Amino acid sequence: MTKSSAVEKRVGEAIKLFWSTRDKQSESQGSKTGTKDAGLRAAVTGGKHLDGFTDICRDLFIKAGVPEAHVFWKDRKELPGYYRAEKNWDLIVVADDHLLAVIEFKAQVGPSFGNNFNNRTEEALGNASDLWAAYREGAFKPSARPWLGYVFILEDCERSNAPVKVKEPHFKVFPEFKHASYAKRYEIFLTKLLRERLYDGACLLLTPRDGGSKGKFKSPSDELGFKNFAAGLSAHAIAYAQTH
Repeated sequence: MTKSSAVEKRVGEAIKLFWSTRDKQSESQGSKTGTKDAGLRAAVTGGKHLDGFTDICRDLFIKAGVPEAHVFWKDRKELPGYYRAEKNWDLIVVADDHLLAVIEFKAQVGPSFGNNFNNRTEEALGNASDLWAAYREGAFKPSARPWLGYVFILEDCERSNAPVKVKEPHFKVFPEFKHASYAKRYEIFLTKLLRERLYDGACLLLTPRDGGSKGKFKSPSDELGFKNFAAGLSAHAIAYAQTH
């Protein structure tokens, strides 16, 4: 099995874990409260549904030569910010007092995509702006520029792929957003995050609820695929490991 196919296989397993864990959390919370909304909220806040992706990224660092003790994904994940005191990230790598990498994992499933889309975009933009401002002001000395990554899992369904109307009461939106679905909007958003160098790696995985339980997923482009994300992460980790 090639390295790329091995990574793809692990991503499929992480997708299975995402759906199975999310469903279990939702069922458990729903049975306690008797409300569907509470169950959906529990599935988002349970904190375990994206663990498969955390494991993959942790192992990529270790394989590149970064000791596991330098990878933080359970606790001690706080980093100082510029606009706020600190942020608790999903995974950070601090090797020999150098901030090597920072990664955030997020997901969204239906039925509501509108408000959550705005929240996610604002959050991702704010987190990146805060981190780079803190870096500029020397918060992570003596670190070189860290590698910032973002992994997003989106339910591949009719609602996420349906065209969305735009409102233009005063000025026209950019043409790429005209008739774009939320899936397309996420693709545009993550691609622009990369092009603007707000993130060094960004991955968008679309997965259907039924097929996802069997590990089914896809990416809208190679640029936003997990193989490309993993390659960038590994290259950064290897470069550091070889010089320290």
